[in-house]
Amino acid sequence: MITKTVTRLLFTGLLLVSGLLTGRAAGSGSTTTVAQMVAEWQRAKEFTKEYLDAMTEEGTNYKPTAEIRTFAEQMLHLANGNFNFAAAASGKANPYQGKNLEKMDEFKTKAALSKVVLESYDFTIDALKGMTDAQMAEQIKVFGKEMSRETAFAKEFEHQTHHRGQTTIYIRMKGIKPPNEKLF
Repeated sequence: MITKTVTRLLFTGLLLVSGLLTGRAAGSGSTTTVAQMVAEWQRAKEFTKEYLDAMTEEGTNYKPTAEIRTFAEQMLHLANGNFNFAAAASGKANPYQGKNLEKMDEFKTKAALSKVVLESYDFTIDALKGMTDAQMAEQIKVFGKEMSRETAFAKEFEHQTHHRGQTTIYIRMKGIKPPNEKLF
C-alpha cells in the first residue's frame, strides 16, 4: 500500500513536470504562463502544509533508519532546494545563501520547520510573480547546466514533489494517514 502511494505521488509529480516542460500548444509556441505556474506552486504549498500539519511534534525528528534523513531534514532539504532553485532561476537573492537548513537546529521544531518550509514556497511564488512570460523562455545557467527559466522552475517543482512524497512513509510509520492527493 505504501509503495503504491509513493509511486502514485511520484508519477503525479512527473506528469506535472512533464506538462510544465512540454506545455507548448500545438503550433502556437506558447509556454506555461507565469500565472499558471504560480497557481501550481500555491497548490503545492497548500499540499506541503497538509503534510507538515499531519506530522506530530514528536514525529518531526523521526528517522525510520539510520541511513536516511529525519522528517524535518527531508522537509528542510525540500526548502533548501526551493530557495536555491528559485534564486538561480529568478536572480533574486536567496535569504539562506550558503546555509544548509538541514543542519540548523533552530528549524527542528514543528513550528519553526513549518515556518521556513512555507517561507520557501512564498519565496518561489514571489520570484515567479516578479517574472514575465517572456522571461521564462530566457536561457540561464543553473547549477552548471544551460536551461530556460521555465525549465529551472520545473526542475524545482520536481524536486519538492519528490521529497514531499518521501515523507509519506514517515507519516504512515507514525500511524498517521497522510493527506489525500491534491492534483487540482
